[in-house]
Amino acid sequence: MKAFIPALCAIGLATLPATADEVTDTLQGALDAYQSGDTSYALEELEYARQLLLALKSDALAALLPEAPEGWTREITSENTAALGMMGGGTGSNAEYSGHGQSISIMMMADNPMVGAMSGMIANAAMYGAKVERIGREKFMVQDREITGLVGNNILLKASGDDVQSVLDLIGTMDFAAIKSFGQ
Repeated sequence: MKAFIPALCAIGLATLPATADEVTDTLQGALDAYQSGDTSYALEELEYARQLLLALKSDALAALLPEAPEGWTREITSENTAALGMMGGGTGSNAEYSGHGQSISIMMMADNPMVGAMSGMIANAAMYGAKVERIGREKFMVQDREITGLVGNNILLKASGDDVQSVLDLIGTMDFAAIKSFGQ
């Protein structure tokens, strides 16, 4: 019987994953705190797990930003997800491109109430003194040097740059099918 218990423990340990990720560890910490009656710490752990998951989602959105064109550089930032909390929540990523004496900025935002509000604005671009450009099957409102579009009715894409045609060309390299399926 004494040999049976260590063998059972060894089998149990062998079936556990070799390493758990930080989200799993944090959720387990929240569950442990809840079970021990420490609801304050359980809530802290749940909020931290939420932040970790939002960061993962933001990274996934950033992966959908276009690569830098030949001779250009790209710098991605995803820190705006925290700021989106003040605007109703959501996920966002930005990329700044520079090359050949020009600069382009692209921002994508998902799961934010502002995203839905933009659809009416884009549909009525003429009311705002803007024109509509199609890139593939997607419509974008072009006003001054800013291009705004709604991809898949759930991702707001805003871009601006020194040369509108360069911005439109860069947007045209994006995988709109992948963007549409983001978060679904």
